[in-house]
Amino acid sequence: IEDVLKTKSPMSIEKKMVINLHLSDNIASSAMSCALKKFNISSQQFNVLRILRGQKGNPANLSTIQERMVCKMSNTTRLVDKLIEKNYVARNTCEENRRKVEIFITEKGLELLSEIDPVVEKVELEIVKNLSKEEIHELNELLEKLRS
Repeated sequence: IEDVLKTKSPMSIEKKMVINLHLSDNIASSAMSCALKKFNISSQQFNVLRILRGQKGNPANLSTIQERMVCKMSNTTRLVDKLIEKNYVARNTCEENRRKVEIFITEKGLELLSEIDPVVEKVELEIVKNLSKEEIHELNELLEKLRS
């Protein structure tokens, strides 16, 4: 990590780990953004589409989408609005209770995901290509332990 940062200053192992996490996240995020760019959607919009597909035809509300987002800092309302503009999702407002809003993925959104899925899978495999299945499993366990 010192070579990457071009520093000779001693660093604690904890600091190295946190910096490594940031660098790895940047690499993975950048690769995913590049893959999604040709589909004209952001990784956050992609995340919303996957969440809605996971509803298997059932609606979701904004809070459900927000709690399932990978990036909790995302503006879910804005993301949904952009996806509505692209006809990838639809929003229904309940007539009896105007505060109740249901969001669905459209057929066009499902078609887009079916195009994107193999591209994303290829990127994911490229990101982990230097790790064995056992190392990937161990890294997943360690990262989950870190977040708990």
